[in-house]
Amino acid sequence: MDFLEEPIPGVGTYDDFNTIDWVREKSRDRDRHREITNKSKESTWALIHSVSDAFSGWLLMLLIGLLSGSLAGLIDISAHWMTDLKEGICTGGFWFNHEHCCWNSDHVTFEDRDKCPEWNSWSQLIISTDEGAFAYIVNYFMYVLWALLFAFLAVSLVKVFAPYACGSGIPEIKTILSGFIIRGYLGKWTLVIKTITLVLAVSSGLSLGKEGPLVHVACCCGNILCHCFNKYRKNEAKRREVLSAAAAAGVSVAFGAPIGGVLFSLEEVSYYFPLKTLWRSFFAALVAAFTLRSINPFGNSRLVLFYVEFHTPWHLFELVPFILLGIFGGLWGALFIRTNIAWCRKRKTTQLGKYPVIEVLVVTAITAILAFPNEYTRMSTSELISELFNDCGLLDSSKLCDYKNRFNTSKGGELPDRPAGVGVYSAMWQLALTLILKIVITIFTFGMKIPSGLFIPSMAVGAIAGRLLGVGMEQLAYYHQDWTIFNSWCSQGADCITPGLYAMVGAAACLGGVTRMTVSLVVIMFELTGGLEYIVPLMAAAMTSKWVADALGREGIYDAHIRLNGYPFLEAKEEFAHKTLAMDVMKPRRNDPLLTVLTQDSMTVEDVETIISETTYSGFPVVVSRESQRLVGFVLRRDLIISIENARKKQDGVVSTSIIYFTEHSPPVPPYTPPTLKLRNILDLSPFTVTDLTPMEIVVDIFRKLGLRQCLVTHNGRLLGIITKKDVLKHIAQMANQDPDSILFN
Repeated sequence: MDFLEEPIPGVGTYDDFNTIDWVREKSRDRDRHREITNKSKESTWALIHSVSDAFSGWLLMLLIGLLSGSLAGLIDISAHWMTDLKEGICTGGFWFNHEHCCWNSDHVTFEDRDKCPEWNSWSQLIISTDEGAFAYIVNYFMYVLWALLFAFLAVSLVKVFAPYACGSGIPEIKTILSGFIIRGYLGKWTLVIKTITLVLAVSSGLSLGKEGPLVHVACCCGNILCHCFNKYRKNEAKRREVLSAAAAAGVSVAFGAPIGGVLFSLEEVSYYFPLKTLWRSFFAALVAAFTLRSINPFGNSRLVLFYVEFHTPWHLFELVPFILLGIFGGLWGALFIRTNIAWCRKRKTTQLGKYPVIEVLVVTAITAILAFPNEYTRMSTSELISELFNDCGLLDSSKLCDYKNRFNTSKGGELPDRPAGVGVYSAMWQLALTLILKIVITIFTFGMKIPSGLFIPSMAVGAIAGRLLGVGMEQLAYYHQDWTIFNSWCSQGADCITPGLYAMVGAAACLGGVTRMTVSLVVIMFELTGGLEYIVPLMAAAMTSKWVADALGREGIYDAHIRLNGYPFLEAKEEFAHKTLAMDVMKPRRNDPLLTVLTQDSMTVEDVETIISETTYSGFPVVVSRESQRLVGFVLRRDLIISIENARKKQDGVVSTSIIYFTEHSPPVPPYTPPTLKLRNILDLSPFTVTDLTPMEIVVDIFRKLGLRQCLVTHNGRLLGIITKKDVLKHIAQMANQDPDSILFN
């Protein structure tokens, strides 16, 4: 009796912290598709089923776009309101943030548009005045108190309900998309807690952003919605195609950049990205951006808080300061990665990691205490970037726009270069202090047990450096117009230098230095600013920052965190240049015990169960006999366990002495002997094999391009050993003089 003619629940699935078999998953999907296509010719109902199966992918993308766009809108609105809550409350309706509160007011003037009677600071509510030292102390105290409360709620919710909701999530998503399984990482609890705690973490004023975690939120949406469709629920490889598209939707709503989102998914996170996934990513990103635009979270018909438009042309000489910003971005990126990884390693290996709540509260307290006295650190980082990107117009009341003779307009209403006033010099000092605080505090913030993105803090560091350089260049051009570098293109009374543009280029350079993004970064930045003419400065800065950062360390921040956590991620960008052979890497080595194998027709159920209980291997090669060692196929441990358990329950007479057959036909059973157990259906009859003299660079390429879990090594047709993905990763680490035992998972 072959009870395996019907599929058994659980066979073909994977254990937690294991790698999927891409080849097997793709093959199963092709078989399923072939079966549906063949049946569609038989009846109308089957044809309808075939059409709905083909359409299900697009429907899933629509749902992912709608859900991730809605959640992003909710997060934006809530974070804006809670950030303002630290400074005061709207008496006209506590649910209004500062800006909306004063929009609704009848007693507000254009000059004092941030001040209206409906908006009360905490000192006005508690001691009825906003003047004097005591009022300042009350506001200071309430600011720190709210920050600590938000941070405490965020870290407590993560610790108790969803430990996977911490961090940015992008290193883990990269690993999952490469075929690794982390159960619960993209589950419903993680989605709920990440959404709530992301709002709390951003509102607490810590040096972190919501953009990275929004990719995790979108991927959670994608994973949960996959369960509504059989095609994606039962196939891990198909599900990863959906998650690639969800990552694109996440970046689309984070920056209001649908094309940048698709390129980010392709360049940064995806491992397998066929053309079909490109189209679906584009559709998901489009729907997500459209949904967010419909919600209009910032009330300005834009998808991000720091949308700007520049119209002044840039000049060839300005490429020099842009490249200098690129060098700064590369240096900052390399410095940040080294120091942050060192701190995170210390957190993992010392007592510090056991007290996540205390760590978060201490960092929040330090951040809030240092941030309040400086208006540029007190405001949210998104608002700070918005202010730095802004090009000063006639109506700007910011200190950054406090120039002398600011109302002498030239042609077309554009403001000419003019001498800096007291406000600009004061703003420069405050921005320099802000830069130092952001550089230092971000190192300790990224990696704590709360949702924390890195895009916004990196952009803030670059934008501050860029604005400082931009104002310096502007003053240089004003006071030294007779210099050769200026007199050819900058005439008296002209608007030559745009400091906001320098801030934008600096932001791109620093983000590129930390993440090593290039194409997607430039596209995201020009989608943010709507300025196509600034692509060349952005490309120059992004490329320079990548070259400088790569010269100081090959890994971007996400790859560094993958290596720190020991995830089995095989980087597709790295070349393997060592002259080793498959026999140098395979198990067993020369003096090791022999390879554990199963024979095709001579082992009992008890023999197999003993091997399973005594070993921890994920699968076993099946051979003709122990003497010949001729390979028949490969069987997974999980499939064996499930099949034997199922046979004991459902097949009469199966006992420990029953013979297991992996052959096509089993011989007739003599009378009074227990029935045999046929398990050929769970046997992989085409496992990947290489010879013992195959160069390791070819083996590494096979693992990368086919996404293998394991590869068997033979010599003249006889089985010699096995190479797993973990063996390959350990060998690569060893060749790079790193600790091979840092690879923790299978």
